[in-house]
Amino acid sequence: MNIYLRYFDNETLVHNVDEAIDYLSTLSEIEVTPELEEDLRNYVASSVLFPKRYKVRSRVYFIVIKTEAQTMQDFKEKKAVRSKSALVAEAKANEQKRLNEALVGWYEGTLDFKRVIMNHMGKCEYRDTSFTVHCIANSQQDCYNRIVEHLSSRVDKRSQFPAAKGKNFTCRFLGFPKQNSVGSI
Repeated sequence: MNIYLRYFDNETLVHNVDEAIDYLSTLSEIEVTPELEEDLRNYVASSVLFPKRYKVRSRVYFIVIKTEAQTMQDFKEKKAVRSKSALVAEAKANEQKRLNEALVGWYEGTLDFKRVIMNHMGKCEYRDTSFTVHCIANSQQDCYNRIVEHLSSRVDKRSQFPAAKGKNFTCRFLGFPKQNSVGSI
């Protein structure tokens, strides 16, 4: 992954963070501090593909863009730019892979859902409800399926459960089960 840097008309394409810091050091208006250097290294090492801007002074910034372009001409012609739909598809594939990753053990799953309940006037209404459980499952998806199966037999059938990929389901691996453990909620 290469790095494109731009400050007004000054721009360059470098191949690593050290080259980027050397380039920024040549610009008289930009002070390269240890904090800036560390933040730049963290940004380049992260999976974030969005451009990042750094403040030089009030309303003046320089930008940093991670790119797969090998030359400045390739970058300018947008030959190495991934489309937004490709990025979204990649993120969905990573999420699905994470959910289906087989790892048998104890999970803590939390599901925030819309539960149908009867109010004091005898009418039904939706209430935001959070349900947390510890269970033995084969994957995060299996944990989600166990929670929904458990709840669907205990709450009104009109209750609404979110998708496992959404922000309303969180799951974390707690550890491996003992040999005699039984997987149930």
